[in-house]
Parts: sequence; structure tokens; C-alpha cells
Amino acid sequence: MVAKQSNTPVEQNRRPARDLIVAVLENMRRNLEPLRYSTIAPNRYLVYLHPVEYNRLEGLIPILQEQTLRALGEELDVLNRRSFVRKYAERLLGHADTPVQSVAGEWHVEFLPDPDDDVAEGDILIVSELALPTSPELGPGERTRRIATVHSDRRTTTRQQTVTDAHPPSPSHVFARIEYDDNGGHHSFDAVKDSITIGRGGITYPVDIKIMSSVDVSREHARIRRDPKTGQFFIIDLSSLGTTLNGRHVPRGYDELDGTKRENGTETPLPDQARIGLADTVYLQFVLVR
Repeated sequence: MVAKQSNTPVEQNRRPARDLIVAVLENMRRNLEPLRYSTIAPNRYLVYLHPVEYNRLEGLIPILQEQTLRALGEELDVLNRRSFVRKYAERLLGHADTPVQSVAGEWHVEFLPDPDDDVAEGDILIVSELALPTSPELGPGERTRRIATVHSDRRTTTRQQTVTDAHPPSPSHVFARIEYDDNGGHHSFDAVKDSITIGRGGITYPVDIKIMSSVDVSREHARIRRDPKTGQFFIIDLSSLGTTLNGRHVPRGYDELDGTKRENGTETPLPDQARIGLADTVYLQFVLVR
């Protein structure tokens, strides 16, 4: 009697461990930053797996880390390898490609179980961060580009976010006050900096105002931005189910192209007092402090 082959969902969703290494290399290539004399690659990668998948691979993680570090070094060599045709083209065009290097000279890779229940079994979520050069037009503060890639059986989606860690004003200087009720009760938040992100939060969604509610509220639902020159506040909708301002929907602040979500610069001015609705589920009262 021949035993029937098992086709349980768990076995169908299992992904070869080598796929994790390939996914890290793809994330690295997506997060390269060209400078004048070199191209910088991020050196730190966080790889999140479904808890069941993590438990299955837990005993292999030290070997997996070692081989991922080795693969990153080999990929860097490949990116810097110059064929005869490439060398000839460089001479013909009068310029050479900049060498690719790790931002800190060494790699750091961590494999972690997903704490937010965002990663399906068999999927891979990889987050890399790259410190960007300072930008005078954006004012003081460090900028970090975060690339998150989700690899599933059907497709790979990418989310890019640039975070500016600007030096906030003194906490005693409150620009606005935001009050709201969610599943955790009543909350009051003092706005003391020029950018405030609102949502349920998560691994790849750091937020200033963390909303405890149903999944109707997005992980990163909206952002409030203050223009430091004029003091004017704006609301930016980053959600799936929409944001309202005094009962009216505001235009979406991002476009999605080829699986990548990018902000498009669309924002709506906030009046001195406003009622902000998150997916018609949670409402925030915004009041300007003069």
C-alpha cells in the first residue's frame, strides 16, 4: 500500500530556508543610495517570519545568519565586478560606476517571529534602514529610509518610508492638543513636534499616536504635519479606508504603483479646531494651542 502524499496547508506554505537569503539580497538591492563617489548599501536587516515558520527554523537560525552574511558579501562583490564591456563603456562615456559599499563596513541580520500577526505563514517580511545624507532644504535632523519588502507565493510588495528624526522643540512648547477615545479609553496627546503619525502601529509602522481599535484603522492611518515657518497644520491620509475632516473625506496622500506605496505630497489644511475621523471608527479632536 502506497502512502498518499500530504498536501496539508502547513506543508504547502513551508518555504525553503534559502528563500530568506534571496529575499534579503533583493531588499539590499532595492535600498541602495548613490552618492558622488560611492553607492551605499544598508548594513542592518530584520527578517520577520510567522511564529510557526520561525519555530520550524529556530534551530537553523545561527547557520542561516552566517550564510546570509556571506551572501551579502558575495553580492557586494558581484555589484562591484566590472566586465570588459562595462570597462569599455566607462572609457567611452568618460565616467565610471561608483563602487558599492556597506554603510558601516559590516552586516547585521536578525531573524525574528512576527509580534503583530501581520506576516502570513510562508511569507517573509524584511526591513532594512539606511541613513541618508543631510538635506539642507529639510532642515536639521537625521533622515532614514526604511524599505520593507513582503515576499509571498504570489508577489513581492515594497513599502518605502523616509523618516526625519528632527530635533523637536522643548516639550513645554505645545503647538496643539489632540484628544480621542479608543478601546484603551480616553487619551490626550500634546503636539510638540512638526510631524505626528497616527495609527495602530506595527513592526514597520512606528507611530506617535497608537490607536487601539479594529483593523479598520490602518497601521499607519494618517499624519499631521506642521509647517514650522507659518505654524499651519495639515492632515495627510495614508489609510486604506479613508480619513475625514469635520465629516468630509480628505484626498489620499499616497499612490500605489507596482506594489510600492509612495506618498504623493497631497495634504489638507487643518482649521484651528477639527474633528478627524479614522475609517469612521475612531475620532480625534484637534485644537490649536496659541
